[in-house]
Amino acid sequence: MQINGLIHTLPKEIKVLIGVFIIVLSIGFYTGILFVEKTSSANPNGIEEQYLGNEQDESAEIMRFKKSDNEMITLVHNHILSMSIIFFLLGLLVSITKLNKKTKMFLMIEPLLSVLLTFGGLYLLWKGLLWMTYIVMFSGMLMTLSFTLSVVIIFKQLLQKNKM
Repeated sequence: MQINGLIHTLPKEIKVLIGVFIIVLSIGFYTGILFVEKTSSANPNGIEEQYLGNEQDESAEIMRFKKSDNEMITLVHNHILSMSIIFFLLGLLVSITKLNKKTKMFLMIEPLLSVLLTFGGLYLLWKGLLWMTYIVMFSGMLMTLSFTLSVVIIFKQLLQKNKM
């Protein structure tokens, strides 16, 4: 079965459904990114404070405490499960776009690996591996870049006329 470029042949109502889904998904995704920026300042010290606390810093504007076992397990569990579904669905949509095979495979697989690195990295950071902060930051940026690129490609191809 040939699926490369299948998106161009879909009926209008399916294209509209996909478009609306991508808009709603993007609102949710970027709201999450905004939350990360608000809670951790998206920098190494902010990330460490968010999960390890800052009780020792008497001059801290906002007092933060180390996350509990239950909080960390819940955070990792919820994010890995929900984001794997998000990126699986996004990967399915990327799979029917017209792209070269290597780019397509990268956009389909990389975000899933970044989910593991980001949230597994947060757990390892919480366990005391402070250098994981940089892995978390890099994988989070790569995940966001992959998401954005996938959404742009899907939208662009949804709006193109049937080329097959």
